[in-house]
Amino acid sequence: MADNHGDFVWYELMTGDADAAQAFYEPLLGWKFAGSGMSDMDYRLGSANGVEVVGLLELTQNMIGGGARPAWIGYIAVADIDASLTRLKEQGGQLFMGPNHLEGVGRMAMVADPQGAPFYLMQPEGEASQSFAKYEPRQGHCAWNELMSGDRQGAHEFYTGLFGWEKADSMDMGEMGSYDMYRAGDYMLGAIMQKPDDMPASLWSYYFRVPEIEPAADYVRSNGGQVINGPMEIPGGEHVFNAIDPQGAMFSLIGKGA
Repeated sequence: MADNHGDFVWYELMTGDADAAQAFYEPLLGWKFAGSGMSDMDYRLGSANGVEVVGLLELTQNMIGGGARPAWIGYIAVADIDASLTRLKEQGGQLFMGPNHLEGVGRMAMVADPQGAPFYLMQPEGEASQSFAKYEPRQGHCAWNELMSGDRQGAHEFYTGLFGWEKADSMDMGEMGSYDMYRAGDYMLGAIMQKPDDMPASLWSYYFRVPEIEPAADYVRSNGGQVINGPMEIPGGEHVFNAIDPQGAMFSLIGKGA
């Protein structure tokens, strides 16, 4: 099956210490990392059960000097990257880098939405991605994409206009406002909600699947990470938590409760 316009197709960890990040995430999520063969950077490919699902990039001093910090960032597929970049700028988004071409992978550009949340646009080529588990739970794959935005309604207009996502449902979160869930074609991809006032910037969070949530939380705490929210039960009976890895990148996990 081909990647469709608006699909999340890749997740990349930018980190200051690739060896330490690999040692942290491999036991936690069952990933196995291997070199990508790129001669000009330390870029590693992480696989779950033999399927490539994530990338790991070690930040250089030049990148850090330019403002890059440890973070997870998602790639969203587009049918025509030039047309999508034009549309993104018309809607108030920003272009940070690119578009660049990687043979056999596609054309990509690092961008941000009008509220400053970063992500990549990608016009893919080659095999279809399996990074996001569209239809059934898959351990080690991303299960949910969640945007905490400084302007929930503005983010809705931006992403639905750029990618054709459709709001499928909403949940009242009380003082936190509405939790709006979105569909891409025939599957649910994630949600958009208003960020808390004490959260410094708009940001996408990516929920990777583990078998059980409590052992995962214990692992994070025991291996230099920090659980900052949860674990907590969500509708449907699964549990989630948000955390920061030892190098400072925020990530999220989903799995079965005790």
